[in-house]
Amino acid sequence: DITYFVTHPSHPPIFDIMEEESPEARRDYWGGGLARQALVSALIQGPEEHYEIGERVSRDMFGPISRSHRVTLHQMAMLEPALSETVCATCLTVIREAMEEAIRLGVPREAARDFILGHITVELAIIFDALDWEFSMGAKKAIEAAKTDLFRPDWRDIFTRERLDASVANIVRREDD
Repeated sequence: DITYFVTHPSHPPIFDIMEEESPEARRDYWGGGLARQALVSALIQGPEEHYEIGERVSRDMFGPISRSHRVTLHQMAMLEPALSETVCATCLTVIREAMEEAIRLGVPREAARDFILGHITVELAIIFDALDWEFSMGAKKAIEAAKTDLFRPDWRDIFTRERLDASVANIVRREDD
């Protein structure tokens, strides 16, 4: 019999990383070195007491660790690839492409970069309740109007078992298959 324990670091959260003491830790975007990050872990097979062993090994591998979350393998697939790559990385890629389009249309590169990165910071703070503020009425209208232009109405289907299984299979498939 063999135990299967799966873990994935969450990477240092954007608002927590600003609280790190050293400049080096504040620039540890990846984690597993200086900045604190959370873990998500699942015991796939094996005795319950092996979970603690797996978590201890994971804390040593990816520390410093702020907290650890126990999830199922299915929940881990909802976090990655669905939430982190399919949704977040895709939306951020579109944001970068939109910045490049504004530059192509004449906005100076530094102005576009400063503007969008500043807005990302404040908008993340509003959306994730790090700031007790809300979007202006105009911003709320723009968000609602743009959702229909940027997203399909059924986009949440990426979290269904069928779509998760297909996404994971696509990611782990070799390029020459």
